[in-house]
Amino acid sequence: MTQIVAVVGAGELGTHAVLAREALKRAARALQLPITIEVQRPDGVLDALEPQTLAAADVVLLVGSAAAEPRFEHLRQHKASVADVLHDARSLLLQLAAEAPAAAPAPATLKIVAVTSCPTGIAHTFMAAEGLQQGAQALGHSIRVETQGSVGAQDALTPAEIAAADLVLIAADKQVELSRFAGKKVFQSPTKAAIGDGAGLIRRALAEARVQGGEAAAAGAPAAPTARTGVYKHLMTGVSFMLPFVVAGGLLIAIAFALGGIYVYEDVHQGTLGWTLFQIGAKGAFTLMVPALAGYIAYSIADRPGIAPGMTGGVIAGAIGAGFLGGIVAGFIAGYGALLLNRWIRLPRTLEGLKPVLILPLLATALTGLLMYYVVGAPAATLLAALTAWLQGMQGASAVVLGLLLGGMMAVDMGGPINKAAYVFGTTLIAANVTEPMAAVMCAGMTPPLALAVACKLLPSRFTPEEREAGNAAFVLGLAFVTEGAIPFAARDPLRVIPSLVAGSAVAGAICLAMGVQLKVPHGGVFVLPIPNAVTHLGAFFAALLAGTAVSVAALALAKRRAAAPAAA
Repeated sequence: MTQIVAVVGAGELGTHAVLAREALKRAARALQLPITIEVQRPDGVLDALEPQTLAAADVVLLVGSAAAEPRFEHLRQHKASVADVLHDARSLLLQLAAEAPAAAPAPATLKIVAVTSCPTGIAHTFMAAEGLQQGAQALGHSIRVETQGSVGAQDALTPAEIAAADLVLIAADKQVELSRFAGKKVFQSPTKAAIGDGAGLIRRALAEARVQGGEAAAAGAPAAPTARTGVYKHLMTGVSFMLPFVVAGGLLIAIAFALGGIYVYEDVHQGTLGWTLFQIGAKGAFTLMVPALAGYIAYSIADRPGIAPGMTGGVIAGAIGAGFLGGIVAGFIAGYGALLLNRWIRLPRTLEGLKPVLILPLLATALTGLLMYYVVGAPAATLLAALTAWLQGMQGASAVVLGLLLGGMMAVDMGGPINKAAYVFGTTLIAANVTEPMAAVMCAGMTPPLALAVACKLLPSRFTPEEREAGNAAFVLGLAFVTEGAIPFAARDPLRVIPSLVAGSAVAGAICLAMGVQLKVPHGGVFVLPIPNAVTHLGAFFAALLAGTAVSVAALALAKRRAAAPAAA
């Protein structure tokens, strides 16, 4: 099969370059032709072609202002204008495939196993799985994907499937247990690469995968901490494990208030169902939030040796009043402490088994606890108290500015790092009993898919038939607070869609904070709002949601152009 790479340049018309890229991707997907596309825009290069991708390619398509370069010397080169691509990308790709020299023997079908996972385990997990499945099909390989979503692993890989695999591909934004893949070629990537170009990610994985260290059957031995990827991934791993405690605790407290009133926690109500549910939620689930956050941040960094010191540090953070900020610091101290101790301590082979069960937990827990009590505790507690006091005292302009910022962040990348940063800010503040930011975050996160669903109905000529069909699903996803429902629309027309969505989400967030809306549950969309006391000022929440949706729809009406009619067959 012809391996095509394309370089799209449009000079000062960066929007046209993005549109040409999307046209080529759609045509290649329909023809089942593998293609990797680099976009040269005035502000920089997007998705630059990697050397291994060029080495595997047969032909390069130079579109618009893209010019021949030394790196393309070994490839057949074909020139086309942006207009040619936008008019009929399918015919252009067919021509390239027809001009290909006699095909070399087809590569053997490889067996690939994959795991996809994201912090909330809802949309990106399954979108990444779909991208990998489509990419493997296009390349002629077989693939089995395990999705580690919000309800645990689905389609779990069996030991036999792992043993028979030629490649293990991990597309995840949080830490995934790797010990079962010991001895296999493993490649790790964020979910974004799998969603955007599954075939390209598989080609890259085949070229760059490395053998995972350790022994698959070595129970209790710490897995080699390969390919750790930064503070963000470690924090997201901790947040993903913390979220169930926040959700369960918040809902139980809301139900307790509904049954026994806002003073249900007082001793006069002791023994009642409402009082008991409050104890379970507040004294049980909420108490474990910060230890879970700290413990699994440490786990992401140092694997199993980090869990005990991380959770202990989280308990200490709660005891000394350092809250979630102290818990985050404790998680990183415990994780990197355990990781360094594991590297520094060398024991005879006969004593290595003591490290994960005795030596590392003891030393890392002592190190974390001492630093929390003597160094980190007081500053973290002071900072948390100041942050809490400022947020609880916000009024007028300060509340509006924070709402605009949080709301806009939710729509910038719709599930990416900026979106998740705002979401983590809202969820972790629930532990400090500051619930207004969470209301702004959820309302602003619901706005983008809802606005696009409404716009598809009111402005059908601005959207393709595929987009209008996707609008129905986007409406349900928006109601459920799955911002990722807007991604397909943003990918097709980012320069018009994303600013329109940011404007509406910023308005929704600002209205929520300005009107003092509080939300005790960090997920669920409209499906958790009817629960008594889950949200305060329910009318204001819906007013903010409607206003934000209306602003985005109006912006889309101004920015979006009429969708191009499909080319004649």
